Amino acid sequence: MTPHNHAKPGDYAEAVLLPGDPLRAKWVAENFFDNPRQVNAVRNCLGFSGTWKGRPVSVQATGMGQPSLSIYVHELINVYGVQKLIRVGTAGGLNARVKVRDLIIAQGASTDSGIVKDGFAPFAFAPLADFGLLRDSVERAEKAGLAYHVGNMLSSDVFYHLEPGLAGYGRLPAHGILGVEMEAAALYTLAARFDRKALAICTMTDCLITRAELSADERQSSLRDMTTLALDVAVGA
Repeated sequence: MTPHNHAKPGDYAEAVLLPGDPLRAKWVAENFFDNPRQVNAVRNCLGFSGTWKGRPVSVQATGMGQPSLSIYVHELINVYGVQKLIRVGTAGGLNARVKVRDLIIAQGASTDSGIVKDGFAPFAFAPLADFGLLRDSVERAEKAGLAYHVGNMLSSDVFYHLEPGLAGYGRLPAHGILGVEMEAAALYTLAARFDRKALAICTMTDCLITRAELSADERQSSLRDMTTLALDVAVGA
């Protein structure tokens, strides 16, 4: 038990999905888990455990941004013994090749966050996904016929930039950054620090280049594809 999580030892499975939104965590548990049970509700950052295809799995909301995610991931690893952490989120597109509804499987995560940069000076640490989870997710996405892209994601601490559109991202789009979200770099850094396995899979919901965006119905069906993929990877089903 921690100030942020009142789950008991053993309440979490070794594999945990990590959406930012507490209501999305509830949606995952209610729509995908067999026998779901709530294990945490502190600050309404909801956590649930259940089974997927007969295997134990959990989902824990992390809130928005790398500071919030870092609290929950640190505690899931060091207090609850979680071994495998998969972020399931949404992203804005920074590359015209990535269409709305496509999945971005983050091989690496660049960042503007001091959480990562300040911990490694004078070096520039490169937060990377676990290769086994990355390879498994790509093979499963390929087999399922999902539209996906593998590459570098930006985890930004800033949602509303002073400069409009792509201008706020400088040279990053020209260097192959596929999309922007707010959590993956911290997740990968903590997984490396504590020798755990981590992966971030995001659905591209709006493109900063074309201005295309998903409707509510399209977003829901795309999140189903992403969640199914992430659960299969999480439990090895």
